[in-house]
Order: sequence, then C-alpha cells, then structure tokens
Amino acid sequence: MSDKMFGDAVPDRLDRLLHETADNALRFLGGLNDRAAAVVPSPVLTKGPLPEEGVGLDGAMAQYQAEIEPYLSASAGSRYFGFVTGGVTPAALVGDWLASAVDQNPPNPGESIAPSVTDATIGQLLDLFDLPREQFDGCFTTGATAANFLSLIAAREWWADKLGVDVTGDGMAALPDLKIFSACPHSSMVKVMGLSGVGRNALVPVDQLPQSEAMDPEALDKALLESDASAKIVVASAGTVTATDFDDLNRIADICASHDAWLHVDGAFGLFARCLPEMAGRVAGIERADSITADFHKWLNVPYDCGLFLTRHVEALEKANAMDVAYLKIEGEAPTYMNRSLENSQRFRALPVWMTLQAYGRDGVRDVVRRNCSFAAKLADWIEQAEGFELLTPVKLNVVCFRALFDTDDQDAANKAFLQTLNEAGSIFCTPGALFGKAGVRAAISNWRTTEDDLPVTFKALEEAHAATAQGLK
Repeated sequence: MSDKMFGDAVPDRLDRLLHETADNALRFLGGLNDRAAAVVPSPVLTKGPLPEEGVGLDGAMAQYQAEIEPYLSASAGSRYFGFVTGGVTPAALVGDWLASAVDQNPPNPGESIAPSVTDATIGQLLDLFDLPREQFDGCFTTGATAANFLSLIAAREWWADKLGVDVTGDGMAALPDLKIFSACPHSSMVKVMGLSGVGRNALVPVDQLPQSEAMDPEALDKALLESDASAKIVVASAGTVTATDFDDLNRIADICASHDAWLHVDGAFGLFARCLPEMAGRVAGIERADSITADFHKWLNVPYDCGLFLTRHVEALEKANAMDVAYLKIEGEAPTYMNRSLENSQRFRALPVWMTLQAYGRDGVRDVVRRNCSFAAKLADWIEQAEGFELLTPVKLNVVCFRALFDTDDQDAANKAFLQTLNEAGSIFCTPGALFGKAGVRAAISNWRTTEDDLPVTFKALEEAHAATAQGLK
C-alpha cells in the first residue's frame, strides 16, 4: 500500500492527479443547473468489505465517479433552498483546497503563521458585523452546534466563578441550579444542553409574542424574577429558524442586566443582517451579548464545516478548555486556540474565510445577503398572489415559509405529499416548515449563485408540484 501512496506522490503523477481532480470538480460545478437539487429518495452506497489491497488513486477515483458522484445533490447550486445552506464561492474554494494542501494544525502558536491568520480573520469578522474588537474574541468551530456548546461551557464557568465553585473540576454537581431561559431555542442548543451536563430539563420556556417566534420581553422579565435559580442564562435569537423573527435584543439585554443573567444570542445566519444598513436595526443590541453564535457555511458561503463562537469573557472560555500539558506549551503572540475550543487538533478553517474576506470585502458579502433577501421577498410576493398557496408568515430576511392549499380535510398530509413531489422533481429543494400549528414548506435562500433568473424555474416547479399533488388527491 505504501508503494501506491509514494507512487501517487511523485511530482509528475501528483500533478496529473490533481489536475484530473480539478477537472472533475469543474465539471460538477459547471453542471449544477443540470443536476437534481437533491436526490430524493437518496440511494445507499453498497456496504462492501474493506479491500485487502487498494486499487490505487486512479481506481478509487473511478469508483467515486461511478458510485458516488452521480448521486450527489446540487446543494452548492442556486436552487437548493434546504436548511440554510450556502454554496462555495471561488475564493472560498481556493482557500479550502489550500487549507487541505498545506495541512496546518492552528491551535498552538509558535510554529507557523496559521494561528495568527485565525486571530486576524476573527478581527475582520468583528469588523464585518460591526462588533467592537476590544470587547469580543473567540474561536472558529465546526458550526453553530459547537458554538452553542461553547456558550454553555463559558457561561457555566462564568457563573461558577461568581458563586465560588469549581464546575470544571467537580462537574455540574457544583452548580446544580442553573436554568436556561429561551422562547425559541434552536434544536442544536437543546442538544448541547444535554451534552454539556446542564441538562435539557434546565430549559425554562418563555412565552413568544403573538403570531411570532420572537421572545416576549415582559414574559422573560417575569420568568427571571420568579426563578430561584442561582445561575441564569438567557438564549435569544437573531433570526429564528422558521419565521426568521428577531428578539428585541436591546430590551432583553436590559432585562438580563437587571437580573444578572448571561445573555447568549444565536445569530447563526441572522447575524448577517447586521451587514446591511437597512436591516442592521433588527440585530441592534447584539453587541451587548455575553456570547454569540455565527455560522459561515451558511451565508458566508465557505465550505462545510465552519462556525464561530464569540464572547466577552474569553477568560471563562479558556479556563473551561485549558490544557495543562508540558509538550503543548508552545509560546507565541497569537492566542492558543486549543484552550478556546473543543478540539485540540483543528482544521485551518480560517483560511477559506480569510480568502473570502480579502477577495470580496464587506461589499461582496453585503451583495450576497441583499440579493438573497430580495429573492425571498419576490418569492413571497408570488406565493401571496398565486392560486393554491398561502404565506404562513411575512418574510423578514431570507426564509420563506408557506403552505400549499388543496381540496382536502387534511391539509398537513397534503402538504407533506406536495413537498415530496416537489423535491422528487429535482428543480428545487425545500424542507418542511411547520409554523403556528400548520404544516408547510420552508425555503431558505442563502447561496451566492442564486439570482432572479432562478425565480421563473422556482415558480414553475411549485405550480407543477401543486398540480401533480392535486391530481394524486382525487
């Protein structure tokens, strides 16, 4: 096997293999509009036995082209509206390929410029989101889930210090009465409540405003006042996942200050509203948060996986994640990111982000966000005017939540069938979107490739899926 590896690494052969790989990637990207937005139902790769002797890189590539590549979705394309999925810009792709080639491990300073690149990139991201550099710092993560996990780790450490207990040493038994207050927490936050030892039952649900997923500030004030918990964390939303509602962060920050509660804001994609002068007001007050979650394989359109955790209390984060091992104590001017994040070994995630920011600047990011929001607004306008559809909530950012209407008593079941028909057709891909007791469809527009040219295709796909579903219900 090693002979094959070393043979592949011979410069002339590696040059050919990398050029062939680039050609394959270019064919894939160039054919996104001809590929199904998603492969529904998705095929399953045969679970064959591990070969005793490998077939070499040429053979493995041939297998990939025959068994895997034809069945990949066009999630990098302009009409994949599932979840909140960005594509990959040319600059991010170049940065990611270079990150793989140079294979740096950036958690420790003192051996390369990689940690300094991470430090500088986080600074420019703070500029992008108009957050004060002198108050916030943090680390790259695998995504919003890991960032939300770090928020709980840092918050419980901060609380433990205030209460004079050692939660990192003794575990949550030292801090048993910690409660989390939230109106519409992302499912990843609920997940990490269990993983962090805080416990899912520590969640205190807070009322939402009428016909909204946004938190009712007066209900939060009342819940904090009535709670006898010694440690309190408030989880607010800058863009909820379905209705894309924004909590009143300034009001919530005032309430948290009056009750001495840690304020975490999940801004996985909603934080990008801060880039647009016309929308920045929706995220006003986020600069007062104790911690913030952001996600860059969403609206920054860098490859999976890449998120960011920011906090005012880096010392609490570093205390919780500290590694006290002699062989890891390498000094340098950049932060030791191993002491800020879950992973001791980390991909050079900053490089695709840095490349994106240098290539396109603030204006480039702003343009993508603005175009996607405009697309969502025009799609919503069409839905409101089209026969057989209804909008479940006004569009506030880049997500459209709607419902198809049919002549049936079970609209929820009909919408499930409609979504299946829509996605199997392959022109666009959407996900379920239940809201205010109604099942529907959710379309999230977050790809840099998406333009108004995709609107007629989208309208046609919706009309055809509606007609096919209606016919099937007869």
